[in-house]
Amino acid sequence: MMKRIIQTAGFTGLLAALLLTLLQSFWVAPLILEAETFETPAAGHTHEHADSALPGHTHAAEAWEPEDGWQRLVSTTGANLVVAVGFALMLAGLYTLRTPTRTSQGVLWGLAGYATFCLAPTLGLPPELPGTAAADLLQRQIWWVSTAASTAVAIALVVFGRHCALKVLGVVILVMPHVMGAPQPLVHASLAPQALETQFKVASQLTNAAFWLALGVISAWWFRRKTDGQYAA
Repeated sequence: MMKRIIQTAGFTGLLAALLLTLLQSFWVAPLILEAETFETPAAGHTHEHADSALPGHTHAAEAWEPEDGWQRLVSTTGANLVVAVGFALMLAGLYTLRTPTRTSQGVLWGLAGYATFCLAPTLGLPPELPGTAAADLLQRQIWWVSTAASTAVAIALVVFGRHCALKVLGVVILVMPHVMGAPQPLVHASLAPQALETQFKVASQLTNAAFWLALGVISAWWFRRKTDGQYAA
């Protein structure tokens, strides 16, 4: 069983990471690079001016970051691979509890993952372009983790709960983080134009949706293939 989980995670994570990197390279990365052109002129101003214009935004001139080109591509691919394998391990582990009977069921698992780790958290903390004001990082991380955890528990209760009370409890847990609200900056401001922000949000959502659907379908297909092969043997 452990071998099947690792094989599923490795195969699924590799393919999903390559798909995610491809989509990001042609759709998301160009928007980030364009946003950085609006951020660069502000770097020449004093920190006092930048801080007054964008609360919560800090300059990190000393910090290393990959250069445009192969360095950024390799860095992005490596990060995507780690994330994809981690999520695929999670899916494969869940399959041991509830094995998909059809590959198409992977779509539902993928949608659940997308709702948990992308859609629900971004309702309060949408993806941000460089030069966007943001609240305290630790507060945002705490809210993101709590929202993802609440969404996962809520989906499990609504889908697998046998009693109506459990389903109602799931709905309550689902909305609680959004009722409390995500941490927000004192002043909402961005150096990039509003139109570019909108394009970036749409691109990020669709890219992550494609990534999670690929994770769900590929992992379900591979896990079923290995399960059928074991029984055949």
